[in-house]
Parts: sequence; C-alpha cells; structure tokens
Amino acid sequence: MTIDGTGSRLATCVLAPNPSPMTLDGTNTWLIAAPGSSSALVVDPGPGDEGHLRRITAQASAAGRRVTQILLTHGHSDHSAGARRLADLTGAPVRAADPAHRLGSEGLLDGDVVTAAGCELRVIGTPGHSADSLSLLLPEDGALLTGDTVLGRGTTVIARDGSLGDYLRTLDALKALADTAALRVLLPGHGPVVLDPAGTLEYYIGHRGERLGQVRAALAAGDTTAAEIADRIYTDVEPALRRFAELSVQAQLDYLASLDLAGRRRTAATPPAGDQRARLRSRSASMISTDLAEMCSQPRAAKSASALLTVSLDAPTSCASSSCVRS
Repeated sequence: MTIDGTGSRLATCVLAPNPSPMTLDGTNTWLIAAPGSSSALVVDPGPGDEGHLRRITAQASAAGRRVTQILLTHGHSDHSAGARRLADLTGAPVRAADPAHRLGSEGLLDGDVVTAAGCELRVIGTPGHSADSLSLLLPEDGALLTGDTVLGRGTTVIARDGSLGDYLRTLDALKALADTAALRVLLPGHGPVVLDPAGTLEYYIGHRGERLGQVRAALAAGDTTAAEIADRIYTDVEPALRRFAELSVQAQLDYLASLDLAGRRRTAATPPAGDQRARLRSRSASMISTDLAEMCSQPRAAKSASALLTVSLDAPTSCASSSCVRS
C-alpha cells in the first residue's frame, strides 16, 4: 500500500525512511497548506535524516511555498529528532506541548488554534501514548492528525511513560469527537490514512477492553508478573518484540492496580453505617433538607477529554501483523 503522497486536500504525507516493526512503514511527516498559499506547515518532521528533511523543504519549494511553522504531535524521537535541523533549514519555529522540544516562544496547548498557510488547525490534548501527545483537527478537511494516538494499522503500545487510564479516557473523547465533528479521515503518525474514524476508535476501545479481560483472567489463573501474563496472552510475538509485550502488560497491571487503590480509598472514606445514622439523628429536619438540596444542585464532574497515552522511542508504536505486538 502506498502511503507517501496520500492524505487529504490540505495535508500531504512525506514518508520518512525509517521503517521497522514498531514504526510500520516509517514516520508520516505531514506537509499542510491551502491551495495558493505561499507558506506551509510541517507536522512531525520525523527522524534526523538529512535526505528526508531536504525532501520536505523541496516539496514545499516546488509548490512555491516556504515552511513557516513546525508542529510536533509529541516528543518521541521518531517524530521530533529532525525538528531542530528542519528549523535550521527553514528558519521556522518548532511548537510542541513539551517545552523541552520547542524552538521559539510559542508552545502548543489544548484548545489552541494555529492559523497559518491558509489553514486552521485546532489543538486537542490527547495524552496517553505520551503525556505530551496532541492531535490536530483540520476542520476544512474533516481530518484529524493523531500522531501515535491512533495508528493506520494495529494499535499503540503503552510503555513506561504511558498511562492506560489516560489512554482509555482519550479514546472515549476522540470517539465522541468522531461522532459529532463530521470526521472523515484520520491522518496517523504511522501507517495509512484511516477512512473510518468512528469505527476504528470503536475497535480500539473494544480491543483495550478485551486485553484487560485477558489480563484479569491471567491473574485469576495464578500469574503474578508481567512476564508470566505476556507468555499467556501474547503467544505469537517475535522474540525481538517480547519486551514491548511485557511493557503493555505492565501498563495494564498498573491500571488495574489504580482501580483497586481508588476503590479502597472510597471504602476507607465511607463511615460505618452506624456512625452515619448517629450523625443523621443529631441533625434537625431542616438541616437534612438543606444538605439534600445542596447535594442535588451540584453538577456532575465533566469527563476529562484531555487524557491520552505515551510511548517513548524505547517502546515505539505497534504494528498489525500477527508477529508484532498488538497491545
């Protein structure tokens, strides 16, 4: 399947030459510009490969454009290592959520709107694959640039800097966005474009639920370590990818442990029934009415839409073949 040169009306993929089992065909660098614009945006310059970076600038120049901004969906090196060199070649600033990856005074935060190259990109915080992960909504195309949050094939591995709890909340938020924002395509950081955003996100959510069920079953069967559980549920993983399977299992164990801790805290914070009855008897009827009225008037806490997941280059993205880690 051809990936280089694909995209949407305003976004074109420039595929980096760094294919691997974990980066799939390579990193997708996105060159974004409206027809007739004299400038262009670059999203995720990719690795520090001189030929790739010069190819980006050459494609922009061939269309009569100059790269004026460089944006990062997150700071993992397969997406960001070429940013400083591309900034040297173009004079463009680098904007990112993590200040450590910025070149210039401006960052990227959830809710920001980037207006350049005749385009508007809306920044959506999507931590989970990494704490600094962002997605970029291109409303005119009905397109969402997802970085490593959603891939063109397979699913994303959650590693040491990741959080499954954050990732699950992010997937829920993106699914809601897909249902309401007329998304027509996802432009991922690896793999081909995704033409069914809602269906793909529904699959991701279901897949995570299935994996958690498998981990719970392994624990019930007596497995106690990530290695033991990986042996049980990742039976077709190549030896070279084995550690990524264990990292994925560890992320799920951490998530389940956090749920158990939260449950124990709620239990500890709940007074015994006898104490509750004694306090209630000490209140007057008017005080009870006031308390109930106040309780009923409190709004429910909004579900976080900003939580997504991290995977460092030490544990890059996943792949789709049966021999690769599907987290």
